[in-house]
Amino acid sequence: MNEVEMERERRVGDDDDEEKEEEDSTVVEAWQKQITTRGVVASVLIGSVFSVIAMKLNLTTGITPNLNVSAALLAFILIRTWTKLMGKFGIVSAAFTKQENTMIQTCVVACYSIAVGGGFGSYLLGMNKKTFQQSGGSSVLGNTPSSIREPGIGWMTAFLFLVCFIGLFVLIPLRKILIIDYKLTFPSGMATAVLINGFHGKGDKMAKRQVRGFIKSFSSSFVWGFFQWFYTAREDCGFSQFPTFGLQAKKQTFYFDFSLTYVGTGMICPHIVNLSLLLGAVVSYGMMWPLLLKLKGDWFPADMPENSMKSLNGYKVFISIALLLGDGLYNFVKILRITVLNMHRMFRARNLNTGESRVKGKNDEAFIRESIPLWFGAVGYTTFALISVIAIPFLFPELKWYFVLLSYIFAPSLAFCNAYGAGLTDINMSYNYGKVGLFTIAALSGNNHGVIAAMAACGLIKSIVNVSCILMQDFKTGHLTLTSPRAMLLSQAIGTALGCVVSPLSFFLFYKAFDIGNPDGEFKAPYAIIYRNLAIIGVQGFSALPLHCLQLCYAFFAFAIGVNLVKDLSPERVGKWMPIPTAMAVPFLIGGYFAIDMCVGTAVVFVWEKLRPAEARVMVPAVASGLICGEGIWSLPASVLALAKVTPPICMKFLPP
Repeated sequence: MNEVEMERERRVGDDDDEEKEEEDSTVVEAWQKQITTRGVVASVLIGSVFSVIAMKLNLTTGITPNLNVSAALLAFILIRTWTKLMGKFGIVSAAFTKQENTMIQTCVVACYSIAVGGGFGSYLLGMNKKTFQQSGGSSVLGNTPSSIREPGIGWMTAFLFLVCFIGLFVLIPLRKILIIDYKLTFPSGMATAVLINGFHGKGDKMAKRQVRGFIKSFSSSFVWGFFQWFYTAREDCGFSQFPTFGLQAKKQTFYFDFSLTYVGTGMICPHIVNLSLLLGAVVSYGMMWPLLLKLKGDWFPADMPENSMKSLNGYKVFISIALLLGDGLYNFVKILRITVLNMHRMFRARNLNTGESRVKGKNDEAFIRESIPLWFGAVGYTTFALISVIAIPFLFPELKWYFVLLSYIFAPSLAFCNAYGAGLTDINMSYNYGKVGLFTIAALSGNNHGVIAAMAACGLIKSIVNVSCILMQDFKTGHLTLTSPRAMLLSQAIGTALGCVVSPLSFFLFYKAFDIGNPDGEFKAPYAIIYRNLAIIGVQGFSALPLHCLQLCYAFFAFAIGVNLVKDLSPERVGKWMPIPTAMAVPFLIGGYFAIDMCVGTAVVFVWEKLRPAEARVMVPAVASGLICGEGIWSLPASVLALAKVTPPICMKFLPP
């Protein structure tokens, strides 16, 4: 029996277990009882912690793993621990149901998704003075001093409320079509539902093992983060500066920096993502940048600093952009084609079976029983759109009201296409839709106002499309766990409101404590300069590029499309080894150290799966989540200590002999 057949049988077994679980669950509580006070409290705690963790990842490398499964696991651990503690004091707690577990998971995901997709490490941070200077300052056409907007808790929070909440209403009228009629899988939502159903099955032996594994890895990671802190009296000190492969390799960013956060991230990410990161590091910092430095004086002025956009940094930024755009454009067209073809097939099948009911089984009945009125979605979207058309131009005078109105006219169709594509492929393309808005508004706004207007428009469109897609994914989870859509929508609204408040606070915790955006520091925030330069290109075209950079960008853009074509047209045994250009692009800008961390994580998983495959399938998500959360949570007291000017006592530094 080959691996594909084994995986198919395992999934069939999981589905059978899920059906038995649903048959045993004869009583489903009303939607008002599925949202509990303890659930909301747990959501606030876990959502706040995940926001801090996601913000740190966002501001360091810009790579954040999918933490949906981790959110469901932590919700289960926290509520089970709470009920046991209450039991020891003689207090009887209400039963912890899978609907309550789903509600907490939905709320947490909605909360930390604002930290990931709210633009704190990309288009919002790209508006500040430091990124303006790194992009070439006033010497670059379109990059004017008026295109600077320093971060502020007030305007950031207001902007997030305006552009994120409206995403909750976009696809409400289409939820039945996407989930029941089209039977889209939404793989991440389905995987989370299977996990939650497993937690709340009759036997919870697996859940207990996962809890123990999570606690052990969480404790180890937190203690390790605390221990490392003592040796970081200065920024260039500590275990993270250890020259693992020698001082010359470290100079080219090839070293293991002992970050358990990224080891855990590597354990969650697919092997091909981690290997693509390493390949990108080898191609850029191992080969290209040393060769380009030898051309100093020929291709760019010898007396110009490396971090100038007319020097080596220009090649780093624009080649990264070429890889991102090539991969993004290919997948955008691919997903759009899949969407159109499948919709056409669905409509044809629907016309042939107009009298046949598509509502089958207990899950479908529960999903449509407590429906959300269509007028609710229409009124909500229209109201928030009108408020935004009035309010956003006050926050960003460069973004005219008619551009905002135009964005809201096209947003529902973009949101539907993205949600449909994500339901088929599990790929959320909201960032690409955001770039479409960025280039469009940059071209229409002109040199003086184009940069700020473009980045604000990017945030507007990306947020609507992203939030609506996450809601549909969570609706799929609720559909499979018999959770009411009304409870899911309210949970998503609570999480979104929490994220709009917690995420700016998390951002400013790091922004005030550390040097955010420093290309030589820990918090590089690479996507800030990428998004600002995308806006500059949209305003002035390719004249912003250094010498011969355009030809290199053409080559890497073609490479990104070519790799995707080979992957899709080749047999699976060949296509699965094709690198992912988007993953390759990140180390082009920030180096290879974190790619090595993530490859350590992928090596651990690979060996674990070979030696004990059944145990690895169960334990890897729990152990990886513990590693990410432990060191991630330590960043919170570390930030407080930095704000209080408390300096570690020791500087451990490695110098050449």
